[in-house]
Amino acid sequence: MSAVVVPPKGQNGVSLLNKWCSGAIKAWVAAVLIGQWMFAFYILFQFTVPWLSGGLEESQFSHMIRGFKNGEFFNNAVLLAHVVPVMFISMSATFQLIPFFRVRFPTFHRWNGRVFLIIGFFGAISGLYMTWWVGSRLSDIGAMGVTLNGILIPIFVIYAWRAAIHKQFNLHRRLAVHTFILINGVWSVRLYLMGWYMINQGPMGNTRLIDGPADIAISFASYLLPMAAVEIVFWAEKKKTSIPKLIACIVTSILALVTIIGVYAATSMLWIPRIMAGI
Repeated sequence: MSAVVVPPKGQNGVSLLNKWCSGAIKAWVAAVLIGQWMFAFYILFQFTVPWLSGGLEESQFSHMIRGFKNGEFFNNAVLLAHVVPVMFISMSATFQLIPFFRVRFPTFHRWNGRVFLIIGFFGAISGLYMTWWVGSRLSDIGAMGVTLNGILIPIFVIYAWRAAIHKQFNLHRRLAVHTFILINGVWSVRLYLMGWYMINQGPMGNTRLIDGPADIAISFASYLLPMAAVEIVFWAEKKKTSIPKLIACIVTSILALVTIIGVYAATSMLWIPRIMAGI
């Protein structure tokens, strides 16, 4: 007769919570991957293909606060350098979050991460330049959220890179996830804003200058909310009891649901119509 192993008290409950939390994280990563690829295809057809074919016009940037302006060589170059590389990191950066690629393809993980961090660093600098020097904003208060986002990106990029160089891999993992969220902060704004419009069947607390209470809340929540969720997950990983893990499960499930709704809303309301218009 084989021996019966009785698990310690509460182990089954913790195991179920671990599976729940793991499933919620996978759902979030899957939604991010789909949303990032849809965003990449939008950039491809809206900007990259017309740029490569020499057919780039001001009309293709009409939905931006301040887009491509004929005759403004330097500002146009900064704009394209800010927008076009996002297509490449949108198609590859999410793989940094998937353990399979980190373990099986470490060289790809390292170089893909370096490219992501470099593009994200200069994307933040060019974004701040366009916002405050070129004037790509509708109001000062409405630009506060994206400005803080842009300031935090270079800081986290430097520390994430530094932790990797010093082989502090646990710290690097934590910082890299936060850096991923920050670099994709403006992308998340689109998700949250379109999801908010879809749920409310129109604007609610939003203004034409993007400085309404909902606009301001979304501009900060787009990166602070997922960053807080990530910190809760890392905190719960260190705990052996079920309460922290339960909190992490609930938070990650909410984050996954918000992201799924946002990806669906942004894809159907923004990206697919503009992709079809660009084909």
